Amino acid sequence: QVTLVESGGGLVQAGGSLRLSCEVSGRTFRRYAMGWFRQAPGKEREFVSAISWSGGSVYYADSVKGRFTISRDNAEKTMSLQMNSLKPEDTAVYYCAAREAAEATTGGWSYDYWGQGIQVTVSS
Repeated sequence: QVTLVESGGGLVQAGGSLRLSCEVSGRTFRRYAMGWFRQAPGKEREFVSAISWSGGSVYYADSVKGRFTISRDNAEKTMSLQMNSLKPEDTAVYYCAAREAAEATTGGWSYDYWGQGIQVTVSS
């Protein structure tokens, strides 16, 4: 059983920053890519960012490019998302996800494990 737990969410004013973290525990597979997704009220879940097992490949949604930075520490089994210049439209529940493959993808359907989600609220 693989468990993903997000932390670091909260309320911030527009223009501010937050850092989300995701901790992986349980039976972990040899190599796994990870990603962040988010879902705003009344909207479908959308891709935010993803990172390969090695960290050599990273992907971002156009809406967060230049503002968000994804990273991972395989020794600590953690992944982070540094979010700067936050906007009200970034308000959503953010989910950490992992897939049993080294290569990262942007499709949520390709991820095997999901965290419970954490709320990020950006006030205007």
